[in-house]
Amino acid sequence: MDRSKRSPQGEIVRTLTEFLEVAINFVVYVRGIYPAEAFERRRYMNIPVQCARPPILRDYIHSIVQSLQTYIDKDMVERVAIIFSDKNQIPVEKFVFRLNVNKSFKSDFLANDVEYALRAFLIKLSVFESRLQPLPDDCAWEIVGYFKQLPGNSSDGGQLWIPTDTKHWQQPPLITPVKSMSSEPLDVQLYVEHPSESERKL
Repeated sequence: MDRSKRSPQGEIVRTLTEFLEVAINFVVYVRGIYPAEAFERRRYMNIPVQCARPPILRDYIHSIVQSLQTYIDKDMVERVAIIFSDKNQIPVEKFVFRLNVNKSFKSDFLANDVEYALRAFLIKLSVFESRLQPLPDDCAWEIVGYFKQLPGNSSDGGQLWIPTDTKHWQQPPLITPVKSMSSEPLDVQLYVEHPSESERKL
């Protein structure tokens, strides 16, 4: 659909999901799950980012985010997380995007203002790596959507989402804030979760 024909609300959701796709690529690159050669440098919102080269990896991220777009538009998605787990499927780190889209904001709010705010998240991610510990060599990862309510039947794409079998921590996690924004149409928080010290000793 042409941008000029989108509603302001639809344009905000499109901008958000586009940003999430780029951000997930960037997080996976920053955490070193794959060789650096598996990514290529591009520009998004006029800043350098890293995007996956292998079609299977690029298409996986793209298809997950695109399937989320419908539910974000319906205000059904509370959080989107990139979860890194060890060989026992126990999470060792989670990058969490908490989302809140206001569907009743004033239509004169400019999408460019939202893009400018989201741009700051990517800048922050590019320098955040130094605050993180290396991940295990045998680490796996997945994208998990936390829904306010379960997706519907197969006619709306609900069959694309299945309950995750990722194990949960028994103790409250350690949370490191990365970046947040609050605006009339959109609130986004990004933070990183790690298991508590007692959890790591279990």
